[in-house]
Amino acid sequence: MLGPSGSGKTTCLRLIAGFEQPTAGEISIFGQSAQGVPPYKRHVNTVFQDYALFPHLNVLDNVAYGLMISGVSKRDRHQAAEEALELVALTGYGARKPSELSGGQRQRVALARALVNKPKVLLLDEPLGALDLKLREQMQEELKALQRKLGITFVFVTHDQGEALSMADRVAVFNEGKIVQVGKPEDIYYRPEVPFVADFVGSSNVIPPHVTEKVTGTRATASVRPEAVKLGDSGLPATVRATSFLGTSTRVSLELEGVQMVALLAKGQNIPEVGEHTHVSWGEDDIHLMETADE
Repeated sequence: MLGPSGSGKTTCLRLIAGFEQPTAGEISIFGQSAQGVPPYKRHVNTVFQDYALFPHLNVLDNVAYGLMISGVSKRDRHQAAEEALELVALTGYGARKPSELSGGQRQRVALARALVNKPKVLLLDEPLGALDLKLREQMQEELKALQRKLGITFVFVTHDQGEALSMADRVAVFNEGKIVQVGKPEDIYYRPEVPFVADFVGSSNVIPPHVTEKVTGTRATASVRPEAVKLGDSGLPATVRATSFLGTSTRVSLELEGVQMVALLAKGQNIPEVGEHTHVSWGEDDIHLMETADE
């Protein structure tokens, strides 16, 4: 579930978990209605952004806590907790306190605690938000591998477009409390259905109808990805307003027909100077038409 802050992602997750109750509609989990079913009786578990570990308990007892509440014997719950810790590569960490762990290790403990109950659905509410970039990318790969190994449904909430596109089999884009598009990551990225999705996911160029008509002959709002924009001697005239070096590419901000556009030029391409006049073009397959304009 992808969307900006306040778009309804976490609320939707809380509805699935049973922490909130819907005022309309129905929630079903694997075909069974969740109406009136309390959180502890649903076959779901949640990993929160702040991990919510008990500081006075060691790692093993943190992981086994849910089983203790369910009345599982100490021996059985500790055995199950050890197996869950092994699953998240924390074998031998059971005696430590959460304060003795790194951020990534605490994230793994929270994951093990959720998995030890063998849920049908694992809900993850921006669980990687507190991690640095390198560790975040590492944990993304580990979560994908874990999901494939376990074969259970992961519902992952994030406001990070790259995280959603790289991890998901299916993405639901939220805006102002509504799901505006659901699809495979490739469809969300290359074939946005509304301008919000085009702009939010990967910061595509949203082309207004009067410009689209000059290029395609069709008066409609369209999107063109920055990496598809070409600069040269043919196409629509444009002026370079700014450039930003990004390492593997350079971001070039342009103005044409009163519209702001962005091009991503790969390493080795000729980078124009600020204020320079150029021409903008893109391939026929690189422009995606969205809703027709009312004009």
